[in-house]
Amino acid sequence: MSISGAGAVVAAAVADAVLRSPGMRAGILLNGVAPNGRRRGTAARAASGPARCLRGLLVCTAGLLAGEGAAAAAELSWRDVESRVQYAYYTEDASALRQLQAAVDADESREPIKRYYAALLAWRLAQLATAASAASGGRSATAQAQRCVSELDGAIAQQADFAEALALRALCVEAGGARTLATYRARRDLERALQLAGQNPRVLLADAMSDYELAPAHGGNRERALGKLRRTVDAFEAERGGAERLPGWGAAEAWCLLARDLLDHADPVAARDALEHALLIAPEFAQARRLMAKIISG
Repeated sequence: MSISGAGAVVAAAVADAVLRSPGMRAGILLNGVAPNGRRRGTAARAASGPARCLRGLLVCTAGLLAGEGAAAAAELSWRDVESRVQYAYYTEDASALRQLQAAVDADESREPIKRYYAALLAWRLAQLATAASAASGGRSATAQAQRCVSELDGAIAQQADFAEALALRALCVEAGGARTLATYRARRDLERALQLAGQNPRVLLADAMSDYELAPAHGGNRERALGKLRRTVDAFEAERGGAERLPGWGAAEAWCLLARDLLDHADPVAARDALEHALLIAPEFAQARRLMAKIISG
């Protein structure tokens, strides 16, 4: 089923759920309508008008939801995809990510948001492959990073001001190999993303990650990254206090990366505090749990 068809399904389900809910069933029965739709005697026939009006109202509501709710249903669908991507990444379940990647590939949509989540999946797989083994995972990581870039090329061609896509593309370019041309392209994407959405926490996270993970020879600077990460977690906390956003990932990763940088600066107490924030957001975050165990064990 395509994402655009999800609105009609949701609408029909809402109408059916309302009709079948205990309170509604009781109301219909009180008006003389049996669960199978048959009338209960003369009193029931007298009450048939309100029942018909009720059903008609629900049918109209379903129609409105099918039209006006299609966009909301699509957003809910991509929000679910994001949640599943994040959980699989936190639990380091590459198999689940590959299965989800196949499901997203099967979707016929070519909208920028679909391409964005296809890219996010590829980037997460590249991250896990790199972490698993630099030797055996290198080729897989590079291939997934290249796929991420390709998906985001398409998204940005369709929506040039998609700041979060620009920021993610920068990370995928860097994940594909820290070459001079690649790092220049990544820096250009980050600068453009910061111009478009300088307070967006995922854009700030990408900028901080670039400084933290790149070698100094390629422009990295962990001292500079520390200040950027502090601003990033502040931006995530501000976002978490408001309306839910899509995309909405990244808060736990920001706190975990801040903890790593704090450990690099010989501040285990502050690092532990940062990890507590990360694990409060994502208790299943394996990387954060390992780092916490390392701090506790001394």
